[in-house]
Parts: sequence; structure tokens; C-alpha cells
Amino acid sequence: MSALSDPPTMAFLCRVDLQLSSGKLAVQCAHAAVGSLQRAKKTHSRMVQRWTESASRKICLAVEDEEELEYYLERVQDASLPFALIKDAGLTEVAPGTVTVLGVGPGPRHTMDSLFQNLKAYE
Repeated sequence: MSALSDPPTMAFLCRVDLQLSSGKLAVQCAHAAVGSLQRAKKTHSRMVQRWTESASRKICLAVEDEEELEYYLERVQDASLPFALIKDAGLTEVAPGTVTVLGVGPGPRHTMDSLFQNLKAYE
């Protein structure tokens, strides 16, 4: 499979149980994107370059609650993928320290798709 047909992917695993407003969720995903990308630049610089030069694929996925998010965090760590776990400051919709989003990647598309194959798109 060529690099063009298998672009690196960044994923955002978002908690459904928090029922965040669309604006709040967008900001939490932005925090996750920046954090994960900063980490990836240090540990996966070639993947970041490929991701930047390709379609910069991003997917937003739903997890039921913090327990499911923690399950996927362990899998991400086992796969040695860059990530950012976002904890909210608690100034608007949720309590301080609430874990809202797990940003992962960029990572190889096939790895990300395999890792998150059981998750559905966030709606």
C-alpha cells in the first residue's frame, strides 16, 4: 500500500456521557490535536511530516464514558502512539479535571483503523 493510499490519521475519542455542546467539544478536540501533534513532533517526526503532506486525515469517534476512554488509552500506550489526554479546566460545562477527549496520532492509518474499529463516529 502506498503512502498516498494509506495517509496517517489523527483520532479524537470523545465521551458521549458528558453531552458537551458542539462548541465545547470542538475546543476540546482542538486542545487534543495541538497536544498530540506537539508530542508526535518529538517522538514521531516522520509520521507528522507524512500527515502534514497528505490529506491530514482526522476522525472523531464516540466512547461511552471515562472507563471506555481509559481502555483505549491503554491500547494507545501499548501501541506506542502519540496522544494527548484532555482534562477540562471546569470553567463552563463540566467539573474541573474532567477527562473529555483523547487525541491520538498522527499514526499509520491501518494501525489506527485496527485499534478503533469497534468505535462509531461521534454524532
